[in-house]
Amino acid sequence: MDAHTLDLLGFDKVRELLAGYAASALGRDLARRVEPSTDAAEVRRELGLTTEMVTALGLGQAPPFTGLHDVRLLARRAAIGTMLTPEQLVDVAESLNCTGAIYRYRGRLSEHLVGLIELLAGVEDLGTVGKSIGGCIDARGHVLDMASRDLAAVRQKLYDLDERVKSEVRRLLNNPELRKILSYPNATVHGDHYVLPVAANHRHKVQGVVHRLSGTGETVFIEPASIANLSVERVGLKADEDREVKRVLRRLSGEVGRVAKPLCYALDVIAKLDLVTARARYSRDFDMDPPDVNTDGRLWLRNARHPLLEALFRNDPPDSQPPAARKVVPIDVRLGIGFNLLVITGPNTGGKTVTLKTTGLLCLMAQCGMHLPAGEGSLVPVFDHILADIGDEQSLEQSLSTFSSHVTRIAAIFETATADSLVLLDELGAGTDPTEGAALGRAILDQLDRVGCRAIVTTHLGDLKTYAFNNERAENGAVEFDVETMRPTYRLHIGQFGMSNALKIARRLKLPRDLLKRAHKYLKRRKGKSGELARLQELRIEAEQAKVEALAAKQAADKEKDEFERRRTALDREAAEKAALTELRAGLKPGTVVRVTRFDKTGKVVRVDAKKQTVKVSVGIGEWEVPFDEVFPA
Repeated sequence: MDAHTLDLLGFDKVRELLAGYAASALGRDLARRVEPSTDAAEVRRELGLTTEMVTALGLGQAPPFTGLHDVRLLARRAAIGTMLTPEQLVDVAESLNCTGAIYRYRGRLSEHLVGLIELLAGVEDLGTVGKSIGGCIDARGHVLDMASRDLAAVRQKLYDLDERVKSEVRRLLNNPELRKILSYPNATVHGDHYVLPVAANHRHKVQGVVHRLSGTGETVFIEPASIANLSVERVGLKADEDREVKRVLRRLSGEVGRVAKPLCYALDVIAKLDLVTARARYSRDFDMDPPDVNTDGRLWLRNARHPLLEALFRNDPPDSQPPAARKVVPIDVRLGIGFNLLVITGPNTGGKTVTLKTTGLLCLMAQCGMHLPAGEGSLVPVFDHILADIGDEQSLEQSLSTFSSHVTRIAAIFETATADSLVLLDELGAGTDPTEGAALGRAILDQLDRVGCRAIVTTHLGDLKTYAFNNERAENGAVEFDVETMRPTYRLHIGQFGMSNALKIARRLKLPRDLLKRAHKYLKRRKGKSGELARLQELRIEAEQAKVEALAAKQAADKEKDEFERRRTALDREAAEKAALTELRAGLKPGTVVRVTRFDKTGKVVRVDAKKQTVKVSVGIGEWEVPFDEVFPA
């Protein structure tokens, strides 16, 4: 997909919004890198997963992501023999335990959520390795005594030795002669050594090792000889402890290495599950609906809302703007149903650019498997490219004017666009002489028509308003402007062209009547056929309304037909399953392996009583008589 278009439409901000709903760094990373797919089957599959997760969340079946970390690199390092640190093993253990939680979550999912169940099918419960690590290392990364017998024995010796050292320190401090030469009556610790604070002028009275001097030089910190001998022994025991700890870490790292492959696979799947869950949470939070995907270029966005504006207005302080200004006005956009080109006209700040960006963003979101902030039953085709030229892109680095920059961009668009593309052009023909701009605009529209792509074009040029009257594959659109309030309403009307509001606005602003009369004369002389165009527009408006009603009725009928087909298929399948089950129960005989719902276990048939409609089955160490209704195929 065209990177420049993604930037113009602000798709990175949609990615960030989506990432905010992810539960883990793995899911957030996927959300920030999500790309629109051009494979219709994949788009439908991803949308189906999102829809199923919305259902699961509504049923209180949210996935358990507690303890999930990205430890794939650590697992691969363990697989080649690297010894992991205790802290790294703690993260790995939490992730291993998460795989077990997800494995059990799959078993709890409602049986009709087949897409999610299939997604998680390959995730194994690796929690036993996680528990093994947890039994040896605590949450702070400390290797426990119970990790091995030798480690426990070494630490017991260290404990006993430390007690002997403390006892010797207490004995020395209780010596009245020694206390006289101490700067203060307490021992301190320097590194792993107990030292006594001896006055410098009495240094020669205490045999031992000097570890440091005080800042003033008046105190010497000495480790007495009797304690120093014990410290030497302690160093040897600490070395033994370190060897045992490393032996434990190597053993645990080896266990991680043995499950590295299924762990990495499980983390990839759980990351995808986190992304799907983020899409579902985003959908629920913003009241979105899944679109119907097609491959024949039919685009119909019903009551569509700009996702970034909606998020922006939601986060505004309540008293920052009038409430009406913080509501996104929904629009209806249609392409590929009766016409391929939509030429939108209207005043500045009237919502033309917002219409372009809303259309482009929602198509991108759908092709990423996301639900749309649009009404139920919206249609979205799978485009191979979405190409846009929006806004003032004057290039200072290349010394290009705004007009030159737009022309350069449009030339690049025509190099890429195909019949399966969506092209969005803002302010066509602007930035140059209106007459030449209109001529160039008509030629660009002709070229878009030849390519056969779907395109939405906005313009201020009045000459382009009549383009759709002479091309059956094109249609006009207009954004509404309220002359009374002097504000745009941001509503889009397909089948209309934007009428000039300049004279109406001038009248509202009380310009002199004589001036306005002369302006009307000039306008009539310029337009000539304005009455004919107005009548033609009225006819097109009526035709558009009838077309929309017919499309809505057809879509409702198609949906009802699909629902009927689904119900009929389900009933046929249920009847076939019931017939197969009846046949199985009629053919039961000793030795047949069956599943008994009462125990949720399998067992072997011992005896069949056709008159009583019961069967005796051997389950575990016992035999039980159960009715036919509780017996199913194993």
